[in-house]
Amino acid sequence: MKTSIPEGARAPHFWEAMISLISLVIGIAISIVAYGLDPHIPMLLGVLVASLVALRCGFSWQNIQNGMVRGITNALPATIILIVVGILIGVWILSGVVPTLIYYGLSFISTSIFLPAALLICALTSLATGTSWGTTGTIGVALMGVGAGLGFPLPIVAGAVISGAYFGDKMSPLSDTTNMAPALAGTDLFTHIRHMSYTTGVAFALTFIIEVIIGLQYGGGAGDLERITTILAVLDENFTINVAMLLPPIVVLAVSYKKMPAIPGITMGVLAGVLLAVGLQGADYNSLANVAFGGYSGETGNEDVDSLLKRGGMESMMYTISLVIVAMMFGGVMERINQLKALADKILSMVKSDGSLIASTALTGIGANMVLCDQYMAIVMGARTYSEAYEDRGLAPENLSRAVEDSATVTANLIPWNSGGAYQAATLGVMTIAYLPFAFFCWLSPIITILYGYMGWTITRIEPKVEDQPAPAE
Repeated sequence: MKTSIPEGARAPHFWEAMISLISLVIGIAISIVAYGLDPHIPMLLGVLVASLVALRCGFSWQNIQNGMVRGITNALPATIILIVVGILIGVWILSGVVPTLIYYGLSFISTSIFLPAALLICALTSLATGTSWGTTGTIGVALMGVGAGLGFPLPIVAGAVISGAYFGDKMSPLSDTTNMAPALAGTDLFTHIRHMSYTTGVAFALTFIIEVIIGLQYGGGAGDLERITTILAVLDENFTINVAMLLPPIVVLAVSYKKMPAIPGITMGVLAGVLLAVGLQGADYNSLANVAFGGYSGETGNEDVDSLLKRGGMESMMYTISLVIVAMMFGGVMERINQLKALADKILSMVKSDGSLIASTALTGIGANMVLCDQYMAIVMGARTYSEAYEDRGLAPENLSRAVEDSATVTANLIPWNSGGAYQAATLGVMTIAYLPFAFFCWLSPIITILYGYMGWTITRIEPKVEDQPAPAE
């Protein structure tokens, strides 16, 4: 990923780019691990260090500021989605949609099958809609409530929800990342999906087995029956519970399947929730406006139910939006002054085999998620940086697109300051660091693609063109 260097400036050296990266990683690690602080301020300090490196390389402040603005601009679609999802969660709780989903889930899903069921439900939903964010923001929120009611620790539930959501996002032909990766790598969509199935299928199968084992550890019964019975009674007393409440999720699934963009699609779900809130729950404009901005905060008298439902609203997403903006400022500066290119060039100089090239691609996808703080930018960086290297080694482009998706797409949610990690933490109500160990599919995927690369499994090569074939002997 290279940008033009203005007159009077120079490309940064590798060690200069490392200063910016190390300052970010150390600052965030100290703040989060040692002091339990939020990552915003150390991220801003990382922006400062990257800017000082840029000034040392001869870039003007206007160049640096343009990089920040460009980074923030790239994050604007994500911030709009965050706002709309916050409104959707609040409205869906007030309207009875989320309480109904929790009610039915607690009524029919037992403890022993809950985790694999949650994994499969989210995988199928995301596969049908092509969106991990939409899946976790709708079905995922309800499953978090069901899991809490069944007595599961929320980080474990979040791990199953996210694993399923990212499987579908990664394999669905409706997904923007699934279309983006092959387009940048130079292959077609369905070749890309078929090639991913070899690694993704293994990662998902292992994840399913792990979820079954964890689920069995919580017993074969129905969890804390008395607690569940109380939750069901409180939900039934405070909300109208019936199948009509399933309409908004069905609307979101339908419009997503029809390839409607995420923002208007989620807005359709909000409007459907508003109709149910007014028609069946007796909500008025004042209550709707309050939950849309500040989230639901009803008092049912039951601590379990109140903790399940006290969430949502535009205001709840402001922390996440501010984190995304600061993170994209850092990524924008790093890209504008070619510090990212300096890091990538150093990695390519160490590539000695097909396996090391695929491993470098996967590690770059993870690193780009840490530095650029956005999975789309990480996909672009991986595909652009390594496309020529794959061609030089005679590797078909689907190898590149698979390695990019097996790393950049699925690890964004594992990084607290990445837009993916920030979104999932805000939506599911669990810190990224807490659910990271349990998002098995997301960290198994890059490990498996690296293993396949070194072992030479399912690696396809470029077929020689007809004109390149040697002439037959006479």
